[in-house]
Amino acid sequence: VHSQGNPWSEPREKRTEWMEGLEVPQFEEGTEYLLFVCCTSAYDQRSRNIARSLVKILSQVSISFGVIGQEESCCAESVRKIGDEELFMNTAQKNIQLFKDKGVKKIITTSPHCLYTFTQEYPEMGGEFEVIHYTKLLADLLEQGKLKLSKTLDKKVTYHDPCYLGRHSDIYDEPRDLISAVTGGNLVEMKRIRKESLCCGGGGGRLWMETKPEWRFSDLRIHEACETGAQILATACPYCISMLEDSRKTTNKEDEIVIKDISELIAEAL
Repeated sequence: VHSQGNPWSEPREKRTEWMEGLEVPQFEEGTEYLLFVCCTSAYDQRSRNIARSLVKILSQVSISFGVIGQEESCCAESVRKIGDEELFMNTAQKNIQLFKDKGVKKIITTSPHCLYTFTQEYPEMGGEFEVIHYTKLLADLLEQGKLKLSKTLDKKVTYHDPCYLGRHSDIYDEPRDLISAVTGGNLVEMKRIRKESLCCGGGGGRLWMETKPEWRFSDLRIHEACETGAQILATACPYCISMLEDSRKTTNKEDEIVIKDISELIAEAL
């Protein structure tokens, strides 16, 4: 994060590789929303499809949005969680100044962790922005009739509540509304949901740490999802996607269930 602006130790120049082949607008004066793509969705190969799917959706609904690009840095959420307060403060202050210099007023996040950091931690340093997670934005657009789906997916889907979207940001209904719309009401719930949802184990910086198999919450979550009979386990967080994808392999459930971000489901149904 200190040298390259991201926790993946990837060159800053690669931050925009996820955009290859897409027409992604540059944020400029007059653009309504900054689309802030989480570092995981910018650098991780699996997670890049979340960002790509969201661009496809936002373009279809004619939302005014853009990205800043290689100047962007990590929101630094995990940095604070693992105890490096100085690096968090320095990175956050640089981000706030960058956003202000560019004229950013509204932000769409792909990650609930960025959402929490921007709404709960940046204001104390002067970072006052109107921030919305993409599921809330898309659910609002769906209700207003601006997000139109051309088909429904004939799949049974269960939903995993990300901690930072649910417990920390109180967003429970909007992701479910989107799944119900895209499946024609074919949402099935696991036993532990909403405030009682089981953490995937990726928060607090643990996405970058090794966890013993018998301690992996994400393994338990895969089993719980399979018990519902769902063909797809959907979520709305790049960390959760990464953890659940790994556990799908370690639990030998690759032929039984597929992991999808809600943005990917919506993009398939446009």
